Amino acid sequence: MILNIAAYLFVAIDDADALASTVREQAEIASLRGSVLVTPEGINLVLAGEEAPLRGFLEWLRQDPRFAAITIKESWSEALPFARLKVKRKQEIIAFRQDAAVPLGRERAPAVDPPTLARWIQQGHDDAGKPLVLLDTRNREEVGFGSFAGALSLPIDNFTELAAALAPHRENLRDSTVVSFCTGGIRCEKAALWLRDDGMENLLQLDGGILGYFEQVGGFGYDGRCFVFDQRVALDPALQPLVDHDAAA
Repeated sequence: MILNIAAYLFVAIDDADALASTVREQAEIASLRGSVLVTPEGINLVLAGEEAPLRGFLEWLRQDPRFAAITIKESWSEALPFARLKVKRKQEIIAFRQDAAVPLGRERAPAVDPPTLARWIQQGHDDAGKPLVLLDTRNREEVGFGSFAGALSLPIDNFTELAAALAPHRENLRDSTVVSFCTGGIRCEKAALWLRDDGMENLLQLDGGILGYFEQVGGFGYDGRCFVFDQRVALDPALQPLVDHDAAA
């Protein structure tokens, strides 16, 4: 079986170019495939490989104090879902183009953990009795594979369009508790900071995103699968791939 991992961490990286080179070297030694983004604001990894070398790579990464706290989401497949290894140096982990959304040197936006969200979904409201609205921050292609039942989705193709697309809904959401979610949490981490600074104080983010929810809770309240950006196409709530064949085949 092939171990697949997804992880990110917002942390200041002053040596992004050098780190990208070192990460590539270590990932190649471990015969890993997938993608790694190294940026001044943090790191994002989506990798697959044999279990022992991949865990060894993660152990190496965590020896750097900057990445000791990185949280890993795991799933398994019969075959490698990536054709090759790509390590890129970029300016942002995910482009949002809002300076106030940079999550460095400040507290992250308030979050709700998956078990609590599942309870709120079952109740139909949060613990204070406020109506619950689930906000999907992904693009329309991703939403087409599945989402939380009754979630508010927006007609966007790129994450940079989120703020404008949400604007017409803001007033109607004012008296609700809004929980934003995405695949693994990266987009919500950025969007939640910016939207709360922009006056949306009733907004929370789902800790760990949909994949974290599947891992901890399963599929309660979720319809369909979660799109992923590799040859597996989408994962079901048991984290099983829609397609399971070697991307290099």
